[in-house]
This record gives sequence, structure tokens and C-alpha cells, in this order.
Amino acid sequence: MSTNKHAIIRYQSLDRCFKNTGKRYYIEDLLEACNNALFEFDPNSVGIKKRQLYDDIRFMESSQGFSIPLEKIKDGRRAYYQYKDPSFSINNQPLNPTEAEQLKSAMLVLGRFKGLPQFEWVNELLPKLDQTFKLSNQNQEIISFDNNNYLVGIDYITPLFSAIQNNQALKIGYQSFNNPETQYFIFHPYHLKQYNNRWFVFGKHDDYNNMTNLALDRLKQITQSSKHYDTSQMVNFEDYFDDIIGVTKPHDKPLVKIEFHAKPALAPYIKTKPFHGSQKKVKDDETGYTFSIEVVPNYELEKLILSLGEDLRVMKPTFIKEIIKKRVEQQYKNY
Repeated sequence: MSTNKHAIIRYQSLDRCFKNTGKRYYIEDLLEACNNALFEFDPNSVGIKKRQLYDDIRFMESSQGFSIPLEKIKDGRRAYYQYKDPSFSINNQPLNPTEAEQLKSAMLVLGRFKGLPQFEWVNELLPKLDQTFKLSNQNQEIISFDNNNYLVGIDYITPLFSAIQNNQALKIGYQSFNNPETQYFIFHPYHLKQYNNRWFVFGKHDDYNNMTNLALDRLKQITQSSKHYDTSQMVNFEDYFDDIIGVTKPHDKPLVKIEFHAKPALAPYIKTKPFHGSQKKVKDDETGYTFSIEVVPNYELEKLILSLGEDLRVMKPTFIKEIIKKRVEQQYKNY
């Protein structure tokens, strides 16, 4: 049975009725209580009928549900329902096997991030979960992610994660690729993001007015700062990344509609793995696939275009074509 929101509301409503010893709940009363709870949550709900109610009760009594100790007490030609043990509640129950399997599947996914210090607890908890619910019937791993456990800087994920959670300013030691010396400054971390197998932290640099991102593999030192946590550059990061590819967001640059043409050999890959959420088809024929995206042009976009070589061509606008042309010419000079 689906444990969607409406189902959970019904189970919770029935649980309250079954443990209430001060009132006799006949089937009509249970139906009314469930529908009242559904209407309170969703005024547009059509409610449920007795057949669904009986299905809910059977599910709650089953071992796949909550194994509730329900008693059906005769009262003349009718019967009312209550728990044999008034202290029982589905909210006090341990996980049932179905829930445990779902949790295990989720934890197996999390377990693939074993290279990240923040997730060390997953590998410790999985054996306990297996021992409690006897769920281990296979030893092979069934899912893998593109993880590099040897990335420089991943040890900083845990302190950065904690600093973001606790609104903590940090003193950062950072050495960029362009500077041989380590620079020290106050940083207010807001968000962690992985792109192209590298990790970045976004936040407020005390010396700049705009959002800054730092590559974790260039961090040299992190210590807590007593300075007040500055949220002046805090944004909705889902919106922030919505109009760029990668992590670099040039300031004060507009969205640009860029049109590409992919040769037939490349076209299926572009269709099944779009460049960006804004991708739209312009034309699709025997010559290839023409499509467009709307993004703020940045370094990562240029690298993506160049990585596809001769199978992809920028059609417009002209200034993007010129940027790619110059980079290809410079690359050609290397050979």
C-alpha cells in the first residue's frame, strides 16, 4: 500500500482513535475521523469510502504495516475498535521490514559517499541495521557513483558543513593557482557544491562585495573566527545555479541564448544528457541536431564546448563563436 501523504494522515488518525479509551469508535466514526483529518489537510480532498478504510486497518494490522494489537469489540449488532494495550501507538513502534528495506536502500546510496568525512556514520550504522532486521541476502554492491576518494581537500567538508549549519565565520588560508603565497581572510560559508569531481564552497569573502567560491583543493587552513556571521550575500542557491553551467557566475552579465549544431554521432548524447535545463530543440534532421540554451556564459561553458571537439559547432551569437574560435586557434598552435 502506498504510504503517500494522505495514507499517513489516515494511519495517524486511526491510531489516535484506537488508543482513545474514552470513546467508542465504530466504523462510521473511524471513517468520519479519517475524512475530517484529510479535509483539514487538503480542503479539495474527496475523502475515502469504507472499502479504503478496511484496507487501511488490514494494512496496519499486518506485519508489513505496524502489527497493531487491534481489538474488535462487539456491541449488539455493531462493533467498535480499540487497542488491546492503550499505551500502544504506531509512533512508538520500531521500523517495520518494509520501512527498514527502504531505509537500507537509502543508506546504501549514502554509503557510496564513503570518501566524504561527513558520511562516516553511514558505514557504521549499516551493520547494525542488518543485524536488527536480518536484511542481508546479498553482499555485492548494486550501485556506484563517480567518486574520487583521493581528492585533495575533502577533509575540509566536515568543518565547512558544520560552519554552514551553525552560522560560523571562518578564518581561511587559501592558495590560488595564480598565487604562490597563501592568503588569509575571513570567510562566511553558505553552500557546498561538487562540480566535475571538485568541491567548492560558496560564501561571503570579507574583502569583496559579491558572492565568492573557493575550491576545496586550494584550502590550506580553516579556523573558527569570532567575527559576526555575515549573511548579506546569502541567496537561494537553487536559483543561483539555475542560469549557469558549473560554479562560476560572472557578475552583472545577462542571460544569452546560444545555438549549437551537433553532428549525428553526437546528437543522441546531447538529447539524453542536456547541456542545461533550458535546452530546446531548434531542428533535428539528417545533418544533425540543432538546439539552444539560455545561460550566463562562463569558463565552464567554454570548456564543455571545447571538450566535444569537431562534433559540436556554435551557431550563434557571434561573440561566443569568436571566443571558441580563438581558443581553438590557440590550442592548434600547441601542436
